[in-house]
Amino acid sequence: MSALIILKLILVPSLIAGVTLSGRRWGPAVAGWLSAFPVVSGPILLFMALEQGTAFTATAAVGTLSAVLAILVFGIAYAWAATRHTWPISLITGFVAYASAVTGLSHSTRSLAVFAPLVLAALILAPYLYPELPVSAPTPTKPAKDVAMRMLAGALLVMLVTHFAALMGPGLSGILAMFPVMGSVLVVFSHRHVGPSFAVQLLRGMVLGYYAFGAFCIVLALTLRAMGIGPAFALALAAAVSVQVMSRHVALHRLSKASPAKA
Repeated sequence: MSALIILKLILVPSLIAGVTLSGRRWGPAVAGWLSAFPVVSGPILLFMALEQGTAFTATAAVGTLSAVLAILVFGIAYAWAATRHTWPISLITGFVAYASAVTGLSHSTRSLAVFAPLVLAALILAPYLYPELPVSAPTPTKPAKDVAMRMLAGALLVMLVTHFAALMGPGLSGILAMFPVMGSVLVVFSHRHVGPSFAVQLLRGMVLGYYAFGAFCIVLALTLRAMGIGPAFALALAAAVSVQVMSRHVALHRLSKASPAKA
């Protein structure tokens, strides 16, 4: 068994387990924030660079950045469907919206100068586009098999997405590297077991995490050709961690100003 397959089978399921437990401990906003970090797409881009080269992957990174727009469309569509429907219909609605966005993105130019400001604007606007639902009750404790089912679903999704994405070329494979693996698995289980309010809060929380994801893709696209794989990925990861930490501090600061009791 290759190292890549082992990584797919271990890394992403482990992250899903960690995010699941974090959501139970600290709530859906934290779970969404953590799940948006580039642990799924980051390894995909890394192995893409090792197999296809830096030029290929630099282009793919722009595609992955643009796919943030499709992920936001998925989340907003799912959230609004969840206000009236159960999780199967909500998931289908989200995936249809996601596929429509991907179709449009696949025909667009791979320009970092276009997508970087466009994604930033979308991230600023997105939190206002989710529905407002009553706050959920505290998350009930779930049996251990619930976490195992989430991990298995995540592993299966990653294996399928990465297998077919490698055949698509840099643009489309970069977009598919941002397939909503974490989002779909986490939101479905949250919606099913806790309710639509928790699911919507989780999806809104993901928006905050996508700032770090965007920083990762931008740095990678700018540095990969010139610096090589190791330094470029190290710098991109450092940028993502820095933005992730800053975004959380900003969110906590705003929350404390708006409602000290909730903070």
